[in-house]
Amino acid sequence: MEKIYTKNAPEAIGPYSQATVVNGLVFTSGQIAINPATGNVEATTIQEQTEQVCTNLKNVLEASGSSLEKAVKTTCFLANMEDFVSFNEIYGKYFSNKPARSCVAVKQLPKNVLVEVEVIAEL
Repeated sequence: MEKIYTKNAPEAIGPYSQATVVNGLVFTSGQIAINPATGNVEATTIQEQTEQVCTNLKNVLEASGSSLEKAVKTTCFLANMEDFVSFNEIYGKYFSNKPARSCVAVKQLPKNVLVEVEVIAEL
């Protein structure tokens, strides 16, 4: 198992890795809308936060030798399911290959963000 780290994505805010590689697959930890340059959540709308989350995931996957285009499964967490349509508009720009996906509403996310996404991708 290989641990993945890039300075182009937020530092882990707990005892976990940004991603791990096992048997030709990359498993990312859930990414939230933290700007890696500042370490803060700066985006306030679901669209802005989704853009930051997808950028963070892109950077983690690239650090592992993979890419968004090689995503096979995503799991998406929304703080409010009323954001589903707006989330999908941005998500669809990044995941044009349409990987399998689960999307659920949750009571609360770390740092009170609106969205979190994790990815499983091929190398």
